Amino acid sequence: MTTARLGRSASVDYPLLLTALLLTAMGLAMVYSAGQTDVVATAARSAWQRQLVWFVVSMGAAFAVTRSSVRLIEWAAWPAYAGSVVLLAITLLFGSGAGTAESMKGWLTIGGVRLGQPSELAKLTVVLLLAKTLAGMRGTPRSLLELWKPLLVVGVPWLLIMGQPDLGTGIVFIGIAFGMLFWAGVPWPLLVMLASPGVSLVFAFNTGVWGAWFLILLALLFWYRPRPLEGVLLAVLNVTIGVVAPLVWDKLNLYQQRRLLVFLDPQYDPQRAGYQVLQSIYAIGSGGLAGKGYTLGTQKRLGFLPAHYTDFIFAVVGEELGFIGVSVALGLFLALFLRSTRVAQRGSDMFASLVAFGLATGWFVHVVVNIGMTLNLMPITGIALPFCSYGGWFLLASWLSVAVLLRISAEGRGQADGLDL
Repeated sequence: MTTARLGRSASVDYPLLLTALLLTAMGLAMVYSAGQTDVVATAARSAWQRQLVWFVVSMGAAFAVTRSSVRLIEWAAWPAYAGSVVLLAITLLFGSGAGTAESMKGWLTIGGVRLGQPSELAKLTVVLLLAKTLAGMRGTPRSLLELWKPLLVVGVPWLLIMGQPDLGTGIVFIGIAFGMLFWAGVPWPLLVMLASPGVSLVFAFNTGVWGAWFLILLALLFWYRPRPLEGVLLAVLNVTIGVVAPLVWDKLNLYQQRRLLVFLDPQYDPQRAGYQVLQSIYAIGSGGLAGKGYTLGTQKRLGFLPAHYTDFIFAVVGEELGFIGVSVALGLFLALFLRSTRVAQRGSDMFASLVAFGLATGWFVHVVVNIGMTLNLMPITGIALPFCSYGGWFLLASWLSVAVLLRISAEGRGQADGLDL
C-alpha cells in the first residue's frame, strides 16, 4: 500500500461519518413511521421509499466529493454559487409551491413537473463563496463598510429567497452569515451593529422595549466609535425601522399575521393557524418518558398532526419514542455540531475552517428553529430537521455538506500527522 493510500484511509473522520449515518437512519425510520396512519392513504405512506432512493443518490454524490480536494472545492465556489443564483432567479419567476407551502415559489418547476428546491443547494454554495471571500480579505473587518463583499455574497440569494417568500430558509442564510463572520474574527460590537436593524424590527411593536434597545445601541456606538457616517446612518436606520415596522404589520398577508399571533398565544386561533403547533405540543407532551411505541403515535395515526413527515417530524419522535428518543436525537445533533466545529478548528487553512464552521452553523440554525417551532418557542417558518425530515434535495445538500467536511477533515488531519494526501 502506498503512503498516499494509507494517508487517505487513515484520515477518514469516522465519528463524523457515523453520526451522520445514525441521524439518517433515524430519519428514515421516523419517515416510515410517519406513513403508518389509520386514515386514508396519503403521500406520507410511501415517503420513506422515496427518501431511501434519495439517500442512495446522496451517498453517490457525497462519495464523488470526497474523492476531490479542498483546493478543487474552493475553485468551484464561484461557478457553483453563480449556478445556484441563476436557479433561484428562475425559480422565483417560474417556480411553484408544494405541500403546506403552495403559496410560495420554492420549487423549480418546468412543464408542471417539480424538479427540486435550488435553495437547499444554495446554502452550500453560499457557504463556499462566503468562506472564499472572507479568507481572501486583508485583515479582520473593523467597520460595516468593509463587510460589503461578504454581505453581497449572502444578500443576493437571500433577496431571491425572500421573494419566494421563504422566511425559514432566509433565517438560515442570516444565521450562516453571522456564524461565519464571527469565526472570521469580526468584533462582536460590529456584529451587534450589523444585526441592529433586525432587532429593531422585532422590538418595534413594543415602544418601551424598543426605546431601551435603542439606548443600548447608542451606548454601543459611543463606546465602539465606528466611522461617524456609519454611526449616524445606523442610528437613522434603526429609528426609521422603529417608526415603519408597525405600518409593515398592516401589509403582511393574513396568514403571516396569524402565524405571529399564534406564536404569542397558540389559543388565539386553535382551529386554524394555531392548530398545527397545538397538535405538535400535544403529541410531544403525550410521549412521556419512553413514548407510545414505534409507529403507535395516536396524534399521527389519527391524522391530527399536519406535516408530520416533513417539518414536524420531531413531534413524531417525541410522541413515539418519548423523552429517551428525543434525548438520543439531540445527543446525535450535539455530536454533529461538536465534531464539525472540531473539523473547523483543524482546517488546513482559513477557507477550509470557515467552510466547516459555516456548514455546522447552517445545521445548528435548522435544528434550533425546527425544534423551537414544534414546541412553540419560535414562529412556524416551514424549516426541516437535518437528515430526519422528508425531502430529497435537503438530504442531498446535507450529505454533500458531510462530504465537504470529510474532505476538510482528511486534509487537515493529514497535515497534522505528516501524511501525504
